[in-house]
Amino acid sequence: MSYLGSLLLVSCIVISFHTLKAQNSTSSKQLLQTAQSKIPDHSSAYIVHRGRINRKPLNIIDSCWRLKRHWSSNRQSLADCVVGFGHGSLGGRQGVIYIVTDQSDDPIDPKPGTLRFGVTRDVPLWIIFTRDMVINLKNELMINSYKTIDGRGVHVELAYGPCITIEDAKHVIIHGINIHDCKRGRPGYVKNAPNHHSYRRGCDGDGIKITNSSNVWIDHCYLSNSADGLIDAIHASKDITISNCRFTNHVKVMLLGHRDGYIADKVLRVTVAFNHFGPGLTERMPRLRYGYVHVANNYYEPWLLYAIGGSSNPTILSEANYFVASNDSTHKQVTKRELINGLGEAWQTWRWTSRRDAFRNGAYFIASGRRNGAPPYNRFQRFNVSDASHVPILTSDAGPLRCVINRRC
Repeated sequence: MSYLGSLLLVSCIVISFHTLKAQNSTSSKQLLQTAQSKIPDHSSAYIVHRGRINRKPLNIIDSCWRLKRHWSSNRQSLADCVVGFGHGSLGGRQGVIYIVTDQSDDPIDPKPGTLRFGVTRDVPLWIIFTRDMVINLKNELMINSYKTIDGRGVHVELAYGPCITIEDAKHVIIHGINIHDCKRGRPGYVKNAPNHHSYRRGCDGDGIKITNSSNVWIDHCYLSNSADGLIDAIHASKDITISNCRFTNHVKVMLLGHRDGYIADKVLRVTVAFNHFGPGLTERMPRLRYGYVHVANNYYEPWLLYAIGGSSNPTILSEANYFVASNDSTHKQVTKRELINGLGEAWQTWRWTSRRDAFRNGAYFIASGRRNGAPPYNRFQRFNVSDASHVPILTSDAGPLRCVINRRC
């Protein structure tokens, strides 16, 4: 079948896959309006389910779509919900739905219906899955521009093989995927476009590696126990939001910046918000070189070495996070600075600011440099950061959600 024929077939499947959008009942709307009128500043909305108000508040991203019963009939509207530096990440919003029906993988000649076939197309696609799947990739999965991988409504795992590479791409969204036990890749050719293969030397075994890419949003994913990092953003990547994810059982969690001396990473701009870090994490939540990171409303279980670190004069704004230190008196400090090339006390000029953070069990943050003001967001990227006391609730649904079609998630 031709590529155009495959897309037409997928479009037909999509029409039969979705139900028509219906209006919410008047009573549910009234309940929702009543609940919203009583919401404090730290939350955006409550869920109304079967005529009853769930008093659990949602963070600003989740409240944008989880209250909609017919989210599955307009999946692409999820792209409107991202905040922070990744705002404007379109993913496959302007494309058709592509349905993954086959969990097999061929890194050189992928079959239509597989995940790799979808992510390597040269048109925008919103990729969903027909059923629960555990996909064992045979080599790294190279994602082309304008793609969304949307795991809502099913349980999808990428595991026990090489995992995701976003390289020289823009506008990529990954939502609701379990990524764990990622392995190093093998040298060889890998499909990265409909008519092109790239020779790869073998990936490091990251869960998600973002290289020279922009407008990337990672949301509601679970990442754990991989050969290298869980998320790396390097080589002048920028305009990234990592939100609502759950990280567990790993040493080097999140690296932002390739290496000391690689000054192209000064353009790095990353928002890390509403994530749950732990249990079983050691360091890099995140670790930054050069660039700017806004770390806001995240929940930190006890770390084994440090939580937030960096080198090469990065700028860090830690805002209204909830830090719980371990009982080990030597691991109470949130921060760690790596001093490179005998820079000595130069770190004292690095702009590291803690604002409205909550520190539990003796946790503490060592600030430095001139105090950071508001993040350098434009008016579309800006969002209200809730009080740290509400973070345990606002992050309690971090990781993939078990959404049901035609129900609020």
